[in-house]
Amino acid sequence: MAAYVGRRLLAAVPTLFLIITISFFLVRVAPGGPFDLERPLEASILANLRRVYQIDRPLYEQYLSYLWNLFHGDLGPSFYWRDFSVAELLGKALPISMRLGATALVLAVVVGGALGAVGALRQNKSADYAVMTAATLGVTIPNFVVAPILQLVFGLGFAWLPVGGWNDGAWRNTILPIVTLALPQLAVVARLTRASMIEVLRSHHVRTLRANGLPMRVILRHALRGAALPVVSYLGPAAAALLTGSIVVENIFGIPGMGRYFVDGALNRDYTLVMGTVILVAVLVILLNMAVDLAYALLDPRVRYD
Repeated sequence: MAAYVGRRLLAAVPTLFLIITISFFLVRVAPGGPFDLERPLEASILANLRRVYQIDRPLYEQYLSYLWNLFHGDLGPSFYWRDFSVAELLGKALPISMRLGATALVLAVVVGGALGAVGALRQNKSADYAVMTAATLGVTIPNFVVAPILQLVFGLGFAWLPVGGWNDGAWRNTILPIVTLALPQLAVVARLTRASMIEVLRSHHVRTLRANGLPMRVILRHALRGAALPVVSYLGPAAAALLTGSIVVENIFGIPGMGRYFVDGALNRDYTLVMGTVILVAVLVILLNMAVDLAYALLDPRVRYD
């Protein structure tokens, strides 16, 4: 297992290198720049800014300099938030996004898995139809529709919860964003669990267990273990997306997470901030996909990484 992890980490290096290279040149090839304003700066001031941030140098020199700094753990200064480095901005935003995303992911797995299991055990009955209807609605209705509805109903209508703001992570401020993030993932997990569990319940080994008269809890233990494999495959990229923050949800609720800085960086052509978020997301995707592969070996004894 340790050798497999080492090989995966080594294989991730060229992948990450390609992501950094492509992102670096794409963000700079696009028209405009970080200091292009509606009211243009004086030529001398613009020249000084370009010199200070080293974007007056040839593009290949900027690229090699960025790689060298990145190798030493330096993500560079932010072009827009000029009093902060990219590492400082992401260091403050990432824990917020991870807290919301991790809670939403746990909620989606627990509730979605339970609903999917109920739908599979009550296939083609009223409970199954209710689960599939709710799951379809959760998949089709986007976050930018769900979030304002929750704000109108629970924030303005009943006045139970605040409509936005972070308030140092107070639990009342996190409920609506977490629910908004969790609903689409919950729907997908429910659909995957239902479909996979129906297939597992029809498999030969589960039929043998039922024929031998074993208790339902034993059967469900084996069925759920087999049905979890497709869900685990989906959770890799889903977890990376949730843990790094939802751009739409965080902006609607005014949460200072990763999504906010990604939008600010893109709109203001903050090269280093955009690169920092891209690298962070890429690293999380690679690590979480590797964790998914390792989880396969724990769930399915037929899988070996020797």
